[in-house]
Amino acid sequence: MNLADPVTTAPIHDDKLFAPGRSAACVGAVALISMLAFEAIAVATAMPAVAEALGGLPLYALAFGATLATSVIGMTVAGQLCDKRGPYRASLLGLAAFLAGLLLAGFASSMGMLVLGRALQGLGTGVLGVALYVGVGQVVPAPLHPKMFAMFAGAWVVPGLVGPALASGLVTWFGWRWVFLAVAAAVPVAAALMLPALKRVGSGSGQALRWGALRWAVLASGGALMLHGASQRGGVEALLWFAAGAVLALVAARRLLPAGTLVAARGLPTVVLLRGLIAASFASAEAFLPLLLTQQFGWSLTQAGIALSTGAVTWSIGSAIQARVQRDAARRRLLPSGFALAALGLAVVMAPAAVPALPTWLALAGWTGVGLGIGLSFPMLSVLLLKLSPPERQGANTSSLQLSDSLVSSAALGGAGLLFNPATRQVLPVLMLACALAAAAAVISPRALQAGR
Repeated sequence: MNLADPVTTAPIHDDKLFAPGRSAACVGAVALISMLAFEAIAVATAMPAVAEALGGLPLYALAFGATLATSVIGMTVAGQLCDKRGPYRASLLGLAAFLAGLLLAGFASSMGMLVLGRALQGLGTGVLGVALYVGVGQVVPAPLHPKMFAMFAGAWVVPGLVGPALASGLVTWFGWRWVFLAVAAAVPVAAALMLPALKRVGSGSGQALRWGALRWAVLASGGALMLHGASQRGGVEALLWFAAGAVLALVAARRLLPAGTLVAARGLPTVVLLRGLIAASFASAEAFLPLLLTQQFGWSLTQAGIALSTGAVTWSIGSAIQARVQRDAARRRLLPSGFALAALGLAVVMAPAAVPALPTWLALAGWTGVGLGIGLSFPMLSVLLLKLSPPERQGANTSSLQLSDSLVSSAALGGAGLLFNPATRQVLPVLMLACALAAAAAVISPRALQAGR
């Protein structure tokens, strides 16, 4: 494979995603997404051992919250940088921050140093998430975007299946530091594959960099951090943290997201809102499903892990299905159908919790439906966003899409923390919240397919 393949303009009838001129970029993107996915899953698996080794249990939650907060800033910066300077420079910045964070965490001598490394990782992943969508989206012709985003979804499956076991093995055999250092070793390989093609995309023609937006990104990251922190507290303190975080996130969202997003205006604003709703639905349900299966249904951790993996597999299957649907009329029906299937799947997951006489295997059946439904609809939002965005706005709009994901998911997880009662270990209210979010997405999704006014 020639890593320096020039970017060529492929004819519309070219249906090969890995055609000459874009094969290196596509392989590099898959490698990078898989690497980011493994890092997220492996670190979550290894963090208890890390905190114990560094004596940093008081900073345990901050090690996750720091990445969330800085990723919001990274998304905002990347959106403007892609539109003005092109995805290549944004990718360089993201890779440098991500690699520096991995090395700092891998060689950390204290939990404070590790948290700083995690913050750099979050900044890098925020930048890379936007740059990947914009850069590869410009290299790959628009008719192949459904296949491209299905490929991105599939890149999460293998890390989701093998990540926990591999991370546990690294910690046991080589020590926790290699969870970070092994990923760091893979960064140059992914960069060598992807960067040459992105360099040939060129600079953007968007507006001059608006650094004033950075203060709104900082405000949004503070709000996201407070929403995340609300789930770690109890009583009145949790309510106060949640309320303060929600206000900060809402004020920042009005400045950072397209006008009309919060009221589901037709077209692009609804696309951005839908991404937040369905991501929040899945994140809140996935976080508490293992508790339902192990604490209430009596399943083993292994069985709960298999259930979660099943959802990841059906998500990939759903993504592959939507990539094969070519007719516009069929794709219009597929978007709300995917959201509705996700809501129905969550209702089935809830059924044994609400009615103990029902068999608990219904939860597994429901979760496979959730994964399939989100797989059908989630990639279509990315396709729609690029379709509705002029080239000079693709970076800013992709940034908005991922900001919506982060902010609404933070609010949902914070709300889930308030709804969950540790004393009774009752997960049903959290699942009801997740189901309501998916149902709301199904109801408003037709507005994404209508021209804005």
